[in-house]
Amino acid sequence: MGIYAEILKDVSLPKMSQVKQSFPDDRIQDIPMAIHKALQRPGTLDQIQPGQKVALTVGSRGVNNLPALVQAMVWEIKSRGAEVFIIPAMGSHGGATPEGQKDMLLGLGIRPEIMGAEIVSSMEVTQVGTLPDGLPVYVSTDALKADAIVLLNRIKPHTAFRGKVESGLVKMLTIGLGKQKGAEACHAHSFKHMARHIVEMGSMLLEKAPVVFGLGAVENAYDHTHSIFAIPAERLLEEEPEWLNLAKQLMPSIPVSSIDVLIIDEIGKDISGDGMDPNITGRYPTPYASGGPEVSKMVLLDLTERSHGNANGIGTADIVSKRLVEKMSLEQTYPNALTSTVTGPVKIPLTLDNDYDVIRAAIKTCNAIDLYKTRIVRLKNTLSLSEIWVSEAIAKEMAVQSIPVEIGELQDWKFDEQKNFSLEH
Repeated sequence: MGIYAEILKDVSLPKMSQVKQSFPDDRIQDIPMAIHKALQRPGTLDQIQPGQKVALTVGSRGVNNLPALVQAMVWEIKSRGAEVFIIPAMGSHGGATPEGQKDMLLGLGIRPEIMGAEIVSSMEVTQVGTLPDGLPVYVSTDALKADAIVLLNRIKPHTAFRGKVESGLVKMLTIGLGKQKGAEACHAHSFKHMARHIVEMGSMLLEKAPVVFGLGAVENAYDHTHSIFAIPAERLLEEEPEWLNLAKQLMPSIPVSSIDVLIIDEIGKDISGDGMDPNITGRYPTPYASGGPEVSKMVLLDLTERSHGNANGIGTADIVSKRLVEKMSLEQTYPNALTSTVTGPVKIPLTLDNDYDVIRAAIKTCNAIDLYKTRIVRLKNTLSLSEIWVSEAIAKEMAVQSIPVEIGELQDWKFDEQKNFSLEH
């Protein structure tokens, strides 16, 4: 029993209902064929010449169908008679080490023997220029030495700023291929200026580096691949914003705007750069992005294995479980803060022994007028919103307002002997 047991002893948990949401699920069934068709666009694959050495970028996110996307791209590039190698394009992720970045790709299923291309991982960069405000512009030396660079990434809203381009191909070029030093330079003047710096650095790199084209993907609300498209290098800055708008339209959301306690079962770098997507939770690491629900208290319970100990985003929560903190690797997490200059997301919040205590503490401190009617939402993670759990107060509200969801029967919470969530709940 913790020293807080007496304080929490009278806090009760409201019954919960499982809620199933339905979103449009248009998706691509045949990834290799979709890529083949996209690459028929003039100015893309046809620019690759026999004998060239081509660098194919792959990032650290858990992009849906990532191994299939990479494998198909490798095959298409080789079909032109070129050699191809995979290069980690993830800024400071993986602990900002060559081994860490390669391990992240292996953990995402990007294995050389399956992809048909080796992984060339190095943190060495070359400065190719300087912005008018003095910021240096870097790019991976390995990529710069290649005859051609092909960008591969998912397009989606960023978690800390708003701009013409956010998370996508241009960011992959400027921050991803910039490795730790490039990411550091892009973040040096804070996220307040990120939208401008990404465009300025991207423009310079498109002139200085042998970027040929980018292959982008947009995902739907179920995290399925919705669209695949190829953009010639000279059209990246003009066309990526159109796909970003589509990505925003397809994003899922929590079907309530006011939440007393938001519970997230797991966070991780494979889910979002911030561990969980602030566009879903409403908890942003900077004041330069907004949207999502109003949340009084947010709690986090676990860290995904694929995050390799990187618990970036933990600091945006109010209360967390001891097991999450124990899985956190400072060596993996702190490079994110030191590179991005945003330290809040790596701070360790109030930490309690188990899920039961974490949730009761959140209820007690959420400032709800009636704690017996606490508005609680529980998610597995921010990529899984088709099935969520809501407390009785929210379930009743949804029923009255005819929100288009399927609401299950009210249930009691189920915990194991350690007072953590049991697997079936």
